[in-house]
Amino acid sequence: MKRKPLYLRPLFRSFSFGSSLFSCSFSTQRHVIQATKLQKPFFRSSENDRNRSGGDSKFKESIEHLCQQKRLKDVIHLLENQVHQPFAALYTTILQLCIEKRALDEGKRVHAHIKGSGFVPGIFISNKILDLYCKCGSISDARKVFDEMGERDLCSWNTLTCGYAKVGLVSEARKLFNEMPERDNFSWTAMISGYVKHKRPVDALELYRLMQGNENLMSNKFTVSSALAASAAVQSLRLGKEIHGHIMRTGLDSDAVVWSALLDVYGKCGSVKEAKYIFDRTAGKDIVSWTTMIDRYFGDGRWEEGLSLFSDFLSSGNRPNEFTFAGVLNACAHQTAERLGKQIHGNMMRTGFDPSSFAASALVHMYAKCGSVESAHKVFKWLPRPDLVSWTSLINGYAQNGQPHEALRLFDLLLRSGNQPDHITFVGVLSACTHAGLVDKGLKYFHSIKDKHGLNHTADHYACVIDLLSRSGRFKEAEDIINKMPMKPDKFLWASLLGGCRIHGNYELAERAAEALFQIEPENAATYVTLANIYATAGKWSEVAKVRKLMDERGVVKKPGMSWIDVEKKVHIFLVGDQSHPRSKEIFDYLGKVSMRMKEEGYVPHTNHVLHDVEEEQKEQSLFYHSEKLAVAFGIISTPPGTPIKVFKNLRTCVDCHTAIKFISGIAERKIIIRDSSRFHCFESGSCSCHDYW
Repeated sequence: MKRKPLYLRPLFRSFSFGSSLFSCSFSTQRHVIQATKLQKPFFRSSENDRNRSGGDSKFKESIEHLCQQKRLKDVIHLLENQVHQPFAALYTTILQLCIEKRALDEGKRVHAHIKGSGFVPGIFISNKILDLYCKCGSISDARKVFDEMGERDLCSWNTLTCGYAKVGLVSEARKLFNEMPERDNFSWTAMISGYVKHKRPVDALELYRLMQGNENLMSNKFTVSSALAASAAVQSLRLGKEIHGHIMRTGLDSDAVVWSALLDVYGKCGSVKEAKYIFDRTAGKDIVSWTTMIDRYFGDGRWEEGLSLFSDFLSSGNRPNEFTFAGVLNACAHQTAERLGKQIHGNMMRTGFDPSSFAASALVHMYAKCGSVESAHKVFKWLPRPDLVSWTSLINGYAQNGQPHEALRLFDLLLRSGNQPDHITFVGVLSACTHAGLVDKGLKYFHSIKDKHGLNHTADHYACVIDLLSRSGRFKEAEDIINKMPMKPDKFLWASLLGGCRIHGNYELAERAAEALFQIEPENAATYVTLANIYATAGKWSEVAKVRKLMDERGVVKKPGMSWIDVEKKVHIFLVGDQSHPRSKEIFDYLGKVSMRMKEEGYVPHTNHVLHDVEEEQKEQSLFYHSEKLAVAFGIISTPPGTPIKVFKNLRTCVDCHTAIKFISGIAERKIIIRDSSRFHCFESGSCSCHDYW
């Protein structure tokens, strides 16, 4: 039996560990032999041959050493300056390092070296090159390699199909999938997950159905997880339950990946109870499972249960990631739970987190939404590279907290920073102009959205500019814009117009806005109440009665005003005229005393908006016990002198309460912050940050 030439032995040793790799190396070996025949006889030994063999060995050792140290640039330099032809194993090692580092440029240089050296790669190395281009997103280069391959295997087809799906060319991926001479589980899963990733869940589910019809294929955990994700995307609980049944029958239900996908589909389909059932039975819950379940509670509006589960999560010994922190902080922002948000902030600082992550942006958003714009600004300044979400949150925070000029200054800084504003940013900018009464400046910003920044106007932008114009009484301009809009006015726009009509007593235009709102959301009591207030101000009591009758006929019930305040780590809630609080007698006594003092200083109750045609004294009594006044009084009697008071209300604060709290802030020498459904009002020394323009 003939001995193998010396320079072929390392080649066979390198690929003796697998049959597929051996076939690839054999293909490469054939071309190496053919190239060598042209140069010299196989078995002639000489000093030059021995020197070359020693040089090859040193070259191989150097390449392997550099690859182990991940020194890719040095590897490429050595490769391109080496006169000896590399072995197939070395090309494989170098290409693998390029793949790991997603080094497209270096990978192209290796590919060029392979072509220039006369080395003809087999399937294995060709697949490596193909994988490199696909993973680096260079799909055109990948396709060229695929088309030039003299021989392809299933791995070649799967790699290119997956590459197309990864970059979003799912139609091309499906065409290739249909042309495949054979398919395995990976082929189907790659195509299904590609559809899911690129927002084509219906196609994903159709393909999953086809796969199920193939008796030779068995769905694995990745396939069913993608199918469940598609079911969650279309919010089909029925399909989710069908796939769940299949999982139970095939024994895949013990896998953590599958449990996490099941949890997600039940949660997104609104079946939080089933989601919790799955969650409780998941063994070895990972951070994804915890975060998903917490987010499902928040998504369903079950804030207390979500926050309670987050507390359990911290006790479990798991460490939150940026997704967990962002979800909880957004919940705190929604619930204006600043105290808890501060605790989360402290936990983030203790455990360490990336200040460039979106969890940091969520922190800015939380403080801004809770009315602590100073804290939001401190976090913002701490961020090394604030993203657009952080800029926008702070701009909106200033706009909503009575600092519109600061919001506009920050917007100018945003533009100078090189960041491009989006449509949400301009909502904050237009709101700032609205609250400051900067009508002409606001109109200039509105037109710049399209003319200067190349963005399309959204329904939100139109609602803001109508709010801007109607608050200042420029109704003719507002109507002109409404009539020229390229889209149908939505409920927010009509509500903005109705609010402006309330300020200026324009009941004729208010009737048009209210009628449009009655068509869009006839169940919303705010429309009826605002229209009735406008009639009441004008003394049109018969029209007020008609509105009240219409509410009765349609079964519309006015949402009760509710205010709450956090004192000594406990939230205290008040309704209008509420006497259920343990300290209600002290609260009412304080309000009685402060009311007398207020009148001495010039306070006159604003009874115009009281909907009952009754005596003035009765109107004053109904105003006296509004929920925000009760909450403010409780805050004052429950905290040390000088402590700021922060109250939240679910509805817009009325004119009388706004006036009264200005007086109370001066008498009690307190800073009082009221967050109503529209904005923050900061009362201090008898004045409000909104300058009575809200």
